[in-house]
Amino acid sequence: MQEIRTLQLAEPIYSIRTPMKKSILLLTLLFLTSIVYSQEKAFVIYTASGKKVSYAKMLKSLEERDIVLFGELHDNPISHWLQYELTTDLDKSRDLILGAEMFEADNQNPLNDYLKDRITSKDLDSLARLWVNYPTDYAPLVNYAKEKQLPFIATNIPRKYANMVYKKGFGALDSLTPQEKAWIAPLPIIFDSQLETYQNILVMMGDHGTPELVMAQAIKDATMAHFIMENYVENQLFIHYNGAYHSDYYEGILWYLKKAKPDLKYGTISTVSQENMGKLLKEHQGKADFIICVDEDMTSTY
Repeated sequence: MQEIRTLQLAEPIYSIRTPMKKSILLLTLLFLTSIVYSQEKAFVIYTASGKKVSYAKMLKSLEERDIVLFGELHDNPISHWLQYELTTDLDKSRDLILGAEMFEADNQNPLNDYLKDRITSKDLDSLARLWVNYPTDYAPLVNYAKEKQLPFIATNIPRKYANMVYKKGFGALDSLTPQEKAWIAPLPIIFDSQLETYQNILVMMGDHGTPELVMAQAIKDATMAHFIMENYVENQLFIHYNGAYHSDYYEGILWYLKKAKPDLKYGTISTVSQENMGKLLKEHQGKADFIICVDEDMTSTY
């Protein structure tokens, strides 16, 4: 059974004296017991080869890395809960830098202003292009960074430039101003259209799959890798939150990171969903160093 992330009771058991307090304690213990018996129904962690592994072993392994890519399913609450748990636990042993696909590079200034308490959360919402699930899924990470005074890097390409690539290919970026080019990976973009994950995009999209669509994916990967590397500090740990496909099978963002710094220690996490979590499906094996397998019936966040 996977390790359980338990709650700490405010009072020790021996201090409970009244019937009401006993009832509260009983309900609390029943709740925690239900977590113990239901956790494996919620998620299981696997290694790349499909071997079950505990959260504690995953944590110990990732403590030794320089950069960790946490691949999420955007609407999956288990992904977001474990992102927060892992971040707070790694923060106990490493100096952290956080970054995310969910923030575009031209929104770094308002994000910094919020982290420095110069603007409110309402101001951030109006000044930055926040995802629809920001309040439930990403605000806890940003607020943790704010509380602990950790850097939080907006790594993604502004979406309008990704759309330009989707319509006209990389050449569309040549017309950008120097300021606009500062928000994307340096041109020209290194690009290998034969990477398996890029080829799979064409298969998955069928008649809608185009070379330009793959380029749009690549410009996102390249830009996120660029800003991760630009903000990485030696002897610190950079945790990056991104959609799983951006780092699955050690490609995408990681392919670009390794091109820039092959000697760093990288760690990857992916998130998948299955009907039966007792064994990791072959199609999911090899996606990452650690694979969080979630019950496909799990409620989505949006």
